[in-house]
Amino acid sequence: MNYPGQSSFRQADLIRLKEHLLNMISRELESRPLVAGDRRAIIQDIMLQAYESLRLSLPSTIKDQLFHDIMDDFMGFGPLQPLLNDPEISEVMVNGHESIYIERNGKIQKTNISFDDDQAVIRIIEKIILPLGRRIDPESPTVDARLPDGSRVNAVIPPVAIDGPTLTIRKFQKDKLTIEQLMQLGSLTRGMADFIRVCVVSRLNVIISGGTGSGKTTLLNVLSGFIPPDERIVTIEDAAELKLQQDHVVRLETKPPNSEGKHQVTTRDLVRNSLRMRPDRIIVGEVRGGEALDMLQAMNTGHDGSLTTLHANSPRDTISRLETMCMMSGMDLPIKVLREQIASAIDLVIQQSRLKDGSRKVTSITEVAGMEGETVVMTEIFRFEQTGISKDGKVIGELIPTGIRPLFYPRLEAAGFKLGPEIFGANLADMLGHQGRRR
Repeated sequence: MNYPGQSSFRQADLIRLKEHLLNMISRELESRPLVAGDRRAIIQDIMLQAYESLRLSLPSTIKDQLFHDIMDDFMGFGPLQPLLNDPEISEVMVNGHESIYIERNGKIQKTNISFDDDQAVIRIIEKIILPLGRRIDPESPTVDARLPDGSRVNAVIPPVAIDGPTLTIRKFQKDKLTIEQLMQLGSLTRGMADFIRVCVVSRLNVIISGGTGSGKTTLLNVLSGFIPPDERIVTIEDAAELKLQQDHVVRLETKPPNSEGKHQVTTRDLVRNSLRMRPDRIIVGEVRGGEALDMLQAMNTGHDGSLTTLHANSPRDTISRLETMCMMSGMDLPIKVLREQIASAIDLVIQQSRLKDGSRKVTSITEVAGMEGETVVMTEIFRFEQTGISKDGKVIGELIPTGIRPLFYPRLEAAGFKLGPEIFGANLADMLGHQGRRR
């Protein structure tokens, strides 16, 4: 941290002074626990006493900065706290103590903020994970966690992180986005929103696929809001970040192994256990491994209406990724059997993408329409067509229906919904000549 007006004070001296003050304040606060409101005044008094005892005459700018830094250390997360407080910042990335980046409005930029040293970064990491019962050390150098407000945290320390401890925070949006706001942002159209809502209420099994930072979890949160309030929902996540509005929600979170490598609880364990909890809906924050097979089997045995996300660059790639993850389960199933499981379990793949200009859009909504031979048949219902890039770098394009009505449409009608043909672009059908029905 650089201090204003420090010309007569060396940076190293100020760092040592800050460490001294932190130690003094820690001892004082440990001896008499206080509520948050008292701490501010106590910390200020201790600092003033320290300046007097050390006979230090510091400029008011440096005193103010020291006070803010120390308050951030005790009440927040050090130099990162101003970034976490900024509502326009969606992601904070620490690449060692001197290199901190942020994502603002979809664009990544470097900040002028830094930590005093690598140990200061590790202290913040430990402060985050300690209340969650998680650990990080050279033998277990990676950890997933969350902040009290639900923000997602990943940390990696040496020897795995070669250039110093790395911390990535995906900030939780305090004001949960609604489907209306997504439409205003251009992420999807009214027709797409109506179609997705009807699919969720009608208990179709939906996968949201996309790349890192594309907005999968945000969209999953929005979709979960369509689930009727009288249904029992079980959510399964590595680090709990879903914020469902319904009352009847059971939230499950994975548990890493202890220091002896025992007592780990994986996503797969929780998926299996959730089947014994009488769920109406199972929501898996993200499938990454063998739990994919358990989830597909659950979808195929009466637990319809399930929602999940996974990393994939296209709807077709989503099917390939599911195949690969099912193979990680240890079950030696023929590829045709796996594909039949996928085709019968998954109804809809929603592709979420982050475009070159930083905007996030639903770029494809695709039906999983069954099998032809050994191939999973997919039908695109909506898609994003890019037409160019504006002078200011904005992606220009249009979200359009393909003119094709999904084969599962009778299920929507059976659930009491009747969507007008204009939603599917019925007027486009002749123009397209029904091309692209199968791909």
